[in-house]
Amino acid sequence: MSGAVQHGASTLPDSAFHNFPRTETAEIHLATNFQTMLYDRLPASLRDEIYEWLRENAKDERKPADSDEQFFYKTRKKALGPFKRQLWELPTKDEILADQQRKLRFLYEQLGVAGSKEMVARYIKPLRISRPAPASLMPAVEVAR
Repeated sequence: MSGAVQHGASTLPDSAFHNFPRTETAEIHLATNFQTMLYDRLPASLRDEIYEWLRENAKDERKPADSDEQFFYKTRKKALGPFKRQLWELPTKDEILADQQRKLRFLYEQLGVAGSKEMVARYIKPLRISRPAPASLMPAVEVAR
């Protein structure tokens, strides 16, 4: 048995995170906050293109009472894959990643996991699993070599 799971942690204030280690919370869901950080920094034109894509490709998930804001908030994760290239080519990508890294550093400190690499390495032995690149990516792989 483990401790509690905190769903919706992204909606909590930063001042609440230090409580999780004290209460032995086993799992904390944080992805929504990182998505919000990304979407808040997107150029309006790209965000509009993504929302248009969601209107068409996720329309079956929209409930009649959903506002646009609710619908996009619930479905926006589905656009990350189809828009991966545009996201990686953003001129502000480095700043967005730096913001997310600062947030991760803060969370690691608050959750008491900063500096735990040696302890984790003592118990966790990752396996290296390699797969060949898909044929469609081979031209890019060759250029990178």
